[in-house]
Amino acid sequence: MELKTLLFQKEAGVGIITLNRPETMNGINDQMMLELSVLMDEIAVDDEVRALIVTGGEKVFAAGGDIAYISGLNTLQAESFVALVHQAFDKIANCDKPVVAAIAGLALGGGCELALACDIRLAAEGSRFGLPEINLGIMPGAGASQRLTRIVGMGWARHLLFTGSPIDSDTAFKIGLVTMVLPREKLMEEAQKMARTFASRSPVALRTAKKCLNYAENVDLPSGLVFEQKLWSFLFSTEDQKEGMNAFLQKRKPEFKGK
Repeated sequence: MELKTLLFQKEAGVGIITLNRPETMNGINDQMMLELSVLMDEIAVDDEVRALIVTGGEKVFAAGGDIAYISGLNTLQAESFVALVHQAFDKIANCDKPVVAAIAGLALGGGCELALACDIRLAAEGSRFGLPEINLGIMPGAGASQRLTRIVGMGWARHLLFTGSPIDSDTAFKIGLVTMVLPREKLMEEAQKMARTFASRSPVALRTAKKCLNYAENVDLPSGLVFEQKLWSFLFSTEDQKEGMNAFLQKRKPEFKGK
């Protein structure tokens, strides 16, 4: 598929998806979500990509849904659109590869929800996060009521959804919404450094760890611990486990192949 609303590049095991609708501050519409969904399918089977960065560029991550587009939807069209959004975001959340969101500027509404679907969120100083949908007579529909509660807790989730007021990057860090706040000029450098670190790890071990973490969000503790035991034991059937432990004993850098 020809990408009209996204840019994609890959280098040294790292793929970078850049939202590319500057005229709408990267407003989310059906075309962007269709492209993102198809692109994530391609990334999922691309062994050259071992880690992924999602960004909106230096000025804005995504200011939310494209209201000019969304405001004209009827009920059935709205349901179809939000299902497409969920499909794309779920592919990010369930991707076998670590996904880092590099956020500069505004991450509002659907833009904030896109960041929530990523594994790790890094923010530039001065970035702002929020879910202003309540001010438009609606509520967030792209996962915030579910993912946000699991990341920052029910109290802050209620605060952000009910007030519709944005928070700054420092507050986002304090509540655990982002894990690092960086000078804007250092944001992509740090995101790429982190992604390259992930790319150097065992793909099969990372995939298994992410599967365990995702599973933990939906089951009780005893069930999660049993699942962890089984997957931990499974890793001892892989070449990467043998390579990693032999490299440690031999005091050398491991060369993981994802097998």
